[in-house]
Amino acid sequence: MSNLFAPDSPPESFQPPADAIPLAERLRPAHLGEVIGQDHLTGPEGAIGRMVAAGRLTSMILWGPPGTGKTSIARLLAAAVGMRYASISAVFSGVADLRQAFAEAEGALSLHGKRTLLFVDEIHRFNRAQQDSFLPYVEKGTVTLVGATTENPSFALNAALLSRAAVLILHRLDAAALACLMARAEEGEGVPLPLTQEARDALVASADGDGRFLLNQVETLYAARIYAPLDPAALGAFLQRRVAVYDKDRDGHYNLISALHKSLRGSDPQAALYYMARMLTAGEDPLYVLRRLVRFAAEDIGMADPAALQQALAAKEAYQFLGSPEGEVAIVQACLYLATAPKSNAAYVAMKESFASAKATGSIAPPANILNAPTKLMKDIGYGEGYAYDHNAPDGFSGADYWPDGMAPQTYYRPVERGFEREVLKRLDWWEKKRRERAGPSGGG
Repeated sequence: MSNLFAPDSPPESFQPPADAIPLAERLRPAHLGEVIGQDHLTGPEGAIGRMVAAGRLTSMILWGPPGTGKTSIARLLAAAVGMRYASISAVFSGVADLRQAFAEAEGALSLHGKRTLLFVDEIHRFNRAQQDSFLPYVEKGTVTLVGATTENPSFALNAALLSRAAVLILHRLDAAALACLMARAEEGEGVPLPLTQEARDALVASADGDGRFLLNQVETLYAARIYAPLDPAALGAFLQRRVAVYDKDRDGHYNLISALHKSLRGSDPQAALYYMARMLTAGEDPLYVLRRLVRFAAEDIGMADPAALQQALAAKEAYQFLGSPEGEVAIVQACLYLATAPKSNAAYVAMKESFASAKATGSIAPPANILNAPTKLMKDIGYGEGYAYDHNAPDGFSGADYWPDGMAPQTYYRPVERGFEREVLKRLDWWEKKRRERAGPSGGG
């Protein structure tokens, strides 16, 4: 293990930071071309690149993990098209702050002819009424809204707001992007990080795609005035967190998680255990492994064994309660459960197909008979008229058509003949038979 701290006198090459501004802030990109890891949006063919080239922005929601550049992109967008930039955080702002932001935007437009790009961080934290308050100002063009969220906008934001904004997805930063960010920090500091190559790789892997987290760790290393290069074990001891130590030919992090995922999918518990053990004994963050197990349970098992997702989440809870090493047996149990469970990606396929269908059909309304009618006006225009209450029907099944008028029924979910989905398939077949019987010979279908 390398010595952590400095000799009596530092080498001449060492230069302490010039000021107290956090490193992540000092390294914010100066223009969109410097944004790392989001070329699919900021490049010439990306949505943002095209809008900037045209000199015209639409309201948008930037959806992505922490530390991927959402705030930086918003700031740079305003400068790129000559708009006034204003920002608020949904964590710290309320109705009064929103009113002030809108009033200032109106003033800038009426007095100076300057449109405002209003950046709203953590926009999903605003409630429905607060989100609705944006609508008139977005529609009038008083503000161009750029919201940032780590949550799925489909669930976190109002449909009315989503219909007026493009959802742009930011990617988690890959190893190459994080390494580039680290090199940029070293260039700015004027001195290399005190790390061996193996420790550099371990630090990048431990960031798990979060550029801000990486820069915070880098800043901690510089602030400690360490001169002797740290190896991965010394780095982990200094940062007081696990850092992955993979072998020198670097078949680590990404290759091993891929091998674990495919071994689980192939129902090989022995191989799955081996790759999981490779990751954990190398120092991989157990919560990273657990996130991948939870994803696997939903994507590759799904309804074939609905308990698989519960097992993966229970393992996360157990590990967080017990910590290492006691909690790692819960990860092993989840791994074995997932590997030996029946497999189906029917839910995953259904998600992709239904999302594509929803985008293609836009805002087509459900049929009036299944809409609630809490007011007389709604009743007068036919809401709820003719609704068949299934519990009053024979077998508790009415066989009604729930699809929008003019849209043919679709089939997204196709259960397989494995595990619990075999039973689900029987139910679906029975319900479809009942639909045909109640529709009659001329009922279609």
